[in-house]
Amino acid sequence: MDLKDLRVNGRRLRESLEEMARIGGTPGGGVQRLTLSDEDRRARDLFVAWLREMDLEITIDQMGNIFGRRPGLNNDLAPVMSGSHIDSQPKGGRFDGILGVMGALEVMRTLHENRVQTERPFVIVDWTNEEGSRFAPAMVGSGVWAGALDLDWVYARTDVKGNKLGQELERIGYKGPAPAKKRPVQAYYEYHIEQGPILEREGQIIGAPKGILCLHWYDIFVEGTANQVGPTPMEGRNDALCAAAEMILAVNRLPARMGGNLVATVGEIHNFPNSRNIIPDKVHFTVDIRSWDDDLALRAWEEVEKEFQGLAAARGCPLRAEVTWRVEHSPFDERLVERVLRQAERLGYSSRRMVSGAGHDASYMNQVCPTAMIFVPSIGGRSHVEVEETTWEDCEAGANVLLHCLLESLQEK
Repeated sequence: MDLKDLRVNGRRLRESLEEMARIGGTPGGGVQRLTLSDEDRRARDLFVAWLREMDLEITIDQMGNIFGRRPGLNNDLAPVMSGSHIDSQPKGGRFDGILGVMGALEVMRTLHENRVQTERPFVIVDWTNEEGSRFAPAMVGSGVWAGALDLDWVYARTDVKGNKLGQELERIGYKGPAPAKKRPVQAYYEYHIEQGPILEREGQIIGAPKGILCLHWYDIFVEGTANQVGPTPMEGRNDALCAAAEMILAVNRLPARMGGNLVATVGEIHNFPNSRNIIPDKVHFTVDIRSWDDDLALRAWEEVEKEFQGLAAARGCPLRAEVTWRVEHSPFDERLVERVLRQAERLGYSSRRMVSGAGHDASYMNQVCPTAMIFVPSIGGRSHVEVEETTWEDCEAGANVLLHCLLESLQEK
């Protein structure tokens, strides 16, 4: 068989995605598979079982990252890698992350059943805690592996109930013995839904991002004075929630204020003591700033932090701000981006260049080796929600592009 004629099995890809979606499935059609939860463990177990069916060499490292290695003709050569993540957002979608793992799995199965020999080894990966919704920050599995994050610092991260990441990793049985340490890689491809509206709006099937925006996360802690709401006059109150509300609106105004290509969001808020008849005395909220321009994102934070301090002083509510996470923007390897576009054209799929506004493990892999991503449309541009949807035809199309991009890299000597 001419390898140029090779295609994935779209029906099998759909069945794998649907079986995974039943693990942590929600009534609204999405999934809730928070990292290191029992649902995450069940999904990992299923993934590992599928890897074993192909007799792959399976490695689980100290971060719980799962690797399945298919040997090449020359195993001294650096492998080609592809994958994404199995964990989800709370009440998230059934395509985000998992499409990249199941797409790479389908490529592996296609090579296996057709007995395709490749020059280089092929490694599929499931990265731990890409979402960062239970344990912040995001992308810590790939971050530790790439040498960008400290293992012990990540192990000590806690969820809202005080559970530590390292302990939860051990609890579900996925704290592996292998070092979470980068090794030479020839190329890394990550297949993903777009999570935005551009491809669908323009009628394009394949997106080839030139890179990923920078991601800056901050945690803000505001303190006030608790008191009974009835007897306490409005004058002189130190209401932490009112101060936080003004700060949150300042974040929403920030992109327009900076006059640049920037987005800024408050996505998480915790109010204490969270009682209807007590003036709030503590608020914790998050700030997320993203841009292709790293300096612009930093200047934006400096501006809004100054505004926070002024608002805090006016309300008599002391403020503490923590820099939780910063990842610089990631321009991808131009040769691999061109390969994605060229293979899409050869396979008969429309395509376009674009930028990824969402964070992905590809950001950290981009620090290790040449990296590219393959996007397919998100219906309505919706993601991180239960109604997230992508057509099965587009899932198959993206997997075919992934297959042939991987084959090119796998045959390089």
